Amino acid sequence: MSWVPDSELEKNIFHLAIQNSLQYDGQGQLSSVMGKVMGTYPEARPHAKDLTLIIKKFVEEANNLAENQGLEHLRKILEENAPELLERKIKEKREGLPELKNAIQGKVVLRFAPNPNGPLSFGHSRGIVINSEYAKRYGGKWILRFDDTDTVRKPPLPSAYNSIQEEVEWLTGKPPDKIIIASDRIETYYKYASELISKGGAYICTLSAEEFREFRQSKSNSPDRDRSPQENLMLWEKMLNGEFQPGEAVVRIKTDMTLPNPALRDWPALRIQDTKNNPHPRESIKSKYIVWPLLDFQSGIEDYLQGVTHIIRGKDLMDSTRKQTLLYEHFGWKYPETVYWGRVKIHEFGGFSTSGMRNDIKEGKYSGWDDPRLPTIASMQRRGFSPEALRNFWIELALTQKDISASMETIYSHNVKIIDHTSPRLFFVKKPLTLKLIDGLEKIPSVFKTLVHPEDESLGYRTWKLSTEEMNVIIEEEDLELANKNNNKIRLKDFADIQIKENTASIISLKPNEKLPIIHWLDSKNSHDATLEISTENRIELISGKLENSLRLEKNELTQLERIGYAKVENDSKLIFLHD
Repeated sequence: MSWVPDSELEKNIFHLAIQNSLQYDGQGQLSSVMGKVMGTYPEARPHAKDLTLIIKKFVEEANNLAENQGLEHLRKILEENAPELLERKIKEKREGLPELKNAIQGKVVLRFAPNPNGPLSFGHSRGIVINSEYAKRYGGKWILRFDDTDTVRKPPLPSAYNSIQEEVEWLTGKPPDKIIIASDRIETYYKYASELISKGGAYICTLSAEEFREFRQSKSNSPDRDRSPQENLMLWEKMLNGEFQPGEAVVRIKTDMTLPNPALRDWPALRIQDTKNNPHPRESIKSKYIVWPLLDFQSGIEDYLQGVTHIIRGKDLMDSTRKQTLLYEHFGWKYPETVYWGRVKIHEFGGFSTSGMRNDIKEGKYSGWDDPRLPTIASMQRRGFSPEALRNFWIELALTQKDISASMETIYSHNVKIIDHTSPRLFFVKKPLTLKLIDGLEKIPSVFKTLVHPEDESLGYRTWKLSTEEMNVIIEEEDLELANKNNNKIRLKDFADIQIKENTASIISLKPNEKLPIIHWLDSKNSHDATLEISTENRIELISGKLENSLRLEKNELTQLERIGYAKVENDSKLIFLHD
């Protein structure tokens, strides 16, 4: 049963559609209103599919009112019923990403730095798109950096190094300007750690985590801070030589232990990892190093060395900015301009993490990283999403520190704009039922002909040669029930009105003379067995049926299965569902 909003929510949705149409000069957008409703009314989020139809209706109604009665009429509706929506400044239509502060043409350097503990998730695509788009805008460059220095909690996945590079190129249309692997540069980080210790800007802490926590909470210096640089350098050598066990010594950055934020007080920069029992998965690294930089130190040093001018990161990493700013002050470096974004939650994805997905794949819960139920780039590639649609989605959201809730329906709408005009139409009949077709008031034609695409005659026609002596048509079981409700009459799309009696159908008219329901159908001699893979509610469903023969699509081509939705061809007899 379809979900229906209560009268109050329905009224509010209509007013948001009016506001959006007014904001965009009578050209309100489904995706914009959808995002607003999802963000404002969390109780509606589980009903995204039904909600889309409701919002679509209201957006069309609002745009029609604007066209027929003018924008002032929309304004008057809001003045009388929802004046608070008018009080908010009607924004100008957003055109892409905002300008970067202090950006110099040809000099901008950005980076995207994933942990390669698995291929990219959909969330990662935001960083790739935003950074690469800014690099393009300013004639600068962007760096793909693998932050692979944690071999214990989030160990790298060897195959991810290549898959991430391939996914980046798929998303952006070109490779990154430079690729850096942090685990190749451990000795560089050692060099800067040694320099900082020599300057007195860092020290070796041999307190346990619990012991140091007491000093941090009391805002007092630990006794380890009082060691001379020479003493700390000796302890540093012992760390490198393996004379300490994990947890017995760390390198801490000297800050002010009275800082209001406890996370900034003498924060840890390098620690000892048990790479004997947890070796790095890269063959060239393995157990070569036992002292490893923590992310805030490694990232801060690397950003400086690569000349990064702008860092774009989540607002949850503000403490990283603060830590690294303190690090830069020790070296006398200027910290990059930093821009923050809020979280984006896609309702249909729920809660996934790369580590969790990796474990579920290992346990056989999912078939692989491209399992259509997973929110990964590999999955979206396999299903047939256009990289341009993903880029447009992120650019439309732009940069804001507000947390945003969105639905896959918004991404679908971007995707449809890209793929629809090149997607040929085909008939796929699930749960097929065969009927013998005979002459009735009109004879069976020798040819069935219909457009490959209803809006583009240049793509040609789908043509079937029909047997006028013995012809079997294939329809869906549920469409037989639809015919039963219409005096056993139905229209076969672009072909004929038919009347059904038991297992036989006769042609009433080739022209649509009655207002009959229109169904897709197949001729048994112009179709073959096929399977459509659909993921629903975390289940994979394989739907057997019959697929039209008229077009032999190549692997990875997209099609629109009429009355079903878009799908991608995996082979001659297998398709995977994309979206409505």
